[in-house]
Amino acid sequence: MLSSRLVLLLWVFSIHLAGIYLFTRGFLLTRLSLPDASVCSTQGCDIAPSHKRAVFLIIDALRFDFVTPNPPQPASPYHHNILTLPRELTKKRPEHSFIFNAYADPPTTTLQRIKGITTGSLPTFVDLGNNFGGSSIAEDSILKQLRSAGKKLAFMGDDTWMSVFPDTFEANMTFPYDSFNVEDLHTVDEGVITHLFPLLEDRTKPFDFLIGHFLGVDHVGHRVGPDHPSMKAKLQQMNDVLTRVVDKMDEDTLLVVLGDHGMDRSGDHGGDGTHETSSAMWIYSKGPALTTTHAVHSGLLQYKTFPETATPHRSIQQIDILPTLSLLLGLPIPYNNLGTVIPELFWRDRNGESLEKALQTNAAQIMRYLDTYRSSPSGGELDEAWKSILTAWEATQSSSLRREGRLMTLMNFNRVALSACRAMWAQFNPILMSLGLSLLGMGICTAWAVYSGLSEMKDGWDTWLTSQLSRSLRGAAGGAFLGLLGHLILHLHIPGVDALDCVLFGAALVSAITLIMSTPPVVTWQSLKSTPVILILHGIAFLSNSFAFWEDRLVPFLLISSIIPLVLTGISAPNKRLRYRILGFSLLFGVCVRLMSISTICREEQQPYCHVTFYASSTLPSPRLPALLLAVPVALALPFSIKRFLQITSSDKGVAQMYLPTILAPTLMAGALYWTLEWADSAMILGDEWTTSLRIGRTWVARFAFGWIFVVGGTFWWLVPLCIGIEVADEGKKRQIKVMGYANAFGSPYLIFWTVFLGLVYVSTQLTGQLVLALGTVALIAYLEVVDSARDVKGIEAAFVVAATPSAVLDPSASSNLSPPIRFADIIPVALLGLHAFYGTGHQSTISSIQWKSAFLLTPTLSYPFSVVTVVLNSVGPIFMMALAAPLLALWNRAPLSTGVDTQDSAMQVKHESTLAALGMMIYYASLLLGTSVSAAILRRHLMVWKVFAPRFMAAILELLAVDVAVLLGVAIGVERVTRRVSTMFKGKATQQ
Repeated sequence: MLSSRLVLLLWVFSIHLAGIYLFTRGFLLTRLSLPDASVCSTQGCDIAPSHKRAVFLIIDALRFDFVTPNPPQPASPYHHNILTLPRELTKKRPEHSFIFNAYADPPTTTLQRIKGITTGSLPTFVDLGNNFGGSSIAEDSILKQLRSAGKKLAFMGDDTWMSVFPDTFEANMTFPYDSFNVEDLHTVDEGVITHLFPLLEDRTKPFDFLIGHFLGVDHVGHRVGPDHPSMKAKLQQMNDVLTRVVDKMDEDTLLVVLGDHGMDRSGDHGGDGTHETSSAMWIYSKGPALTTTHAVHSGLLQYKTFPETATPHRSIQQIDILPTLSLLLGLPIPYNNLGTVIPELFWRDRNGESLEKALQTNAAQIMRYLDTYRSSPSGGELDEAWKSILTAWEATQSSSLRREGRLMTLMNFNRVALSACRAMWAQFNPILMSLGLSLLGMGICTAWAVYSGLSEMKDGWDTWLTSQLSRSLRGAAGGAFLGLLGHLILHLHIPGVDALDCVLFGAALVSAITLIMSTPPVVTWQSLKSTPVILILHGIAFLSNSFAFWEDRLVPFLLISSIIPLVLTGISAPNKRLRYRILGFSLLFGVCVRLMSISTICREEQQPYCHVTFYASSTLPSPRLPALLLAVPVALALPFSIKRFLQITSSDKGVAQMYLPTILAPTLMAGALYWTLEWADSAMILGDEWTTSLRIGRTWVARFAFGWIFVVGGTFWWLVPLCIGIEVADEGKKRQIKVMGYANAFGSPYLIFWTVFLGLVYVSTQLTGQLVLALGTVALIAYLEVVDSARDVKGIEAAFVVAATPSAVLDPSASSNLSPPIRFADIIPVALLGLHAFYGTGHQSTISSIQWKSAFLLTPTLSYPFSVVTVVLNSVGPIFMMALAAPLLALWNRAPLSTGVDTQDSAMQVKHESTLAALGMMIYYASLLLGTSVSAAILRRHLMVWKVFAPRFMAAILELLAVDVAVLLGVAIGVERVTRRVSTMFKGKATQQ
């Protein structure tokens, strides 16, 4: 049967899940995909095709500056002026060759860009999660149009295409390759090359449309960044491939080469930074010219200047390739397209008649799509923009316009439609968002009410909590019924809200209200003085985008500020020993926090005021030399440091004596060895011939580390969890038994339990991050010593107040009973330490900061669920660790003292306070989620909502879920196991040593 404290934490967790579900349903909406398909009878196919077939080559993550004739200055020797064929042919044959800076709509992930390129539609933010498991595309696409026209399609490369177009390509011309093994730089590209040229050289021309998707450039970027010799070699290979393609293709074939997205300075992508959205596009016709020598009207063209360049270059939307390619091949434009034909490719006469015809076809297709969308169940989303769309459309129908004016109005209509749809798919459901915010806020209020009630109770808290939860669960049942009834009555007035939403909201809300009403918090001057100012400031600061940019720099300030009250307690401590302990460990804590701050990774918005120290540079994602040199010494020193802390209370006995040197130390060493081998492999220190051996070797090193710490270490702790030693000394006729480690009987075994998960996170973290985790561990234990000493000060002060005689102050059980319960202010530094470690281990609240290398820790290729587990450990592992450490605030340096004949009351006390610590940690991170949710809701029309506020909101969700799971694990397994074994061992009061 579940204990009342575990039920309480599960209840809070469920409130969080309900609030998150409702808010995200209203905030992160998906767009409606229409099933209609374009046909010649409605669209018209009277524009003569310019080519019979096309070769469509995607060089994944090909950024615009990789091919531009005017690269940024100073030019990189590794990725500039290497892939030169496009600019050479453009200079030599300007009527046949065009280079564009193509804007790739975020999120800049491959699956979303494939959808955009083939359908001409826009992705939504929530589509990002589908990048690892795409479903087939049902809406109209150029591939569907090709199949309807009886064309034969060939494919080779990234197997993502097979998940979205499973039955599209000819069986004998389909060659997919695994796309997620970013450490493999060559297999996919070599496979594409192997199958590409035989088809090009086949005189029967068995294909009408050939897709080749190269992955090497993208994988090099992820693995070592763009400023690396491997990138130069890969771009040179792509240049050679394109040279051969141009040589082998015939004059009836159109060549399109593009990057599906770009990459940031460190080689990653996924967000909406300029480097990530600036993809290259090259269109080349070996046969007929694509344009005439007459210049296109400048008003039809857009230009953009790439960062750190002085020359503006021709810019288009990446989805513009879809209507352009469709008409050049004589196909209907796919029904859902929002792209615009590229003017240069249809400027075939002096007056632009061909372009006018193409634009008219394009605009009519877009208007037909918008009309259909408006008549759909989601059509109300267009209401706000419909007037401007109609005005722009009516302008195109004016008979008084001359050709130049007509071209301008047609182009303007297409752009107005695109802008309207971009805004439309950023529409929100305010009702669902309000319901979600209400539950998140109510959950915090209820948790705080319970926290306050538990804090006031010394005895009988378990019975009290059981009765409160019983009422709450009955309230949940009644609330679910009321929610269902409310939906039946109001469903016509609450669009987008279904019965499940109403039931969840009703159950959670009534349950929370019931708990608050039965546990009303008492407002006193003491409670007002203990208001968590730091938490309140942290939560409301998310309304500022500047705070979101620089949160990683402000968290250390909040962290140091949070221990100032404890430092003041140390200054006024009643004896020298406590004063030295508090001030000394506070100093150690501050030094560790400051050293952790040295490790930084920069957001795009922090430039030029940020310097990357987590990696070798902003463009080279390898560890710095100090991290390489310190990795092994720190891995050896950390278990020794933990042992030294345990020796303070003689708690380095029992399980700790064998566990620290034989289980934890080898695990940490294996973690350091893995990432050192990964660096050696990526930097090619030993040459290419060692790549396979290094890959196999480090995989088994990681597997050993995970198995050793989790299976062997976890089992060992479960069987023998206590850090207790027994010494027997004969003094004459008397035999004296000393129990070593008694003073920390609860805390030391829980710390060993905590280090099992420290080992898992440590191995999943890159070398610089491992140094940060080691410092975070030392800071955590130092802070526990500070809290314990401050608790002793308060206990002694209270004992002097109530003691009947001076000698009563020396009674350890009396001072223990009089020591204050855990305070919320004690929890705040641990919560902030988790955030500080998160940022210090190379993370930011941005998609591009996800360290995908960790996905290949246990396997050479992407493998579920192992890759997911290691990425999660790498990303939110530091926060998970500190949340798991929260019960230590209640357990550390707590002896099984009692006032009766057994230790049940001391065990109940640590259970009581560990529940408070767990609840306090959940409250802190729930408040951060509420702050980010409110900021995202209020600023949902802010121009940086998807760049700043939405990613921070998503990060806050993951952080809260990690915290909830961690405290549940800590209370249900760690605390329960430790208290049970301590109670079993000490049936009566022992003598502390």
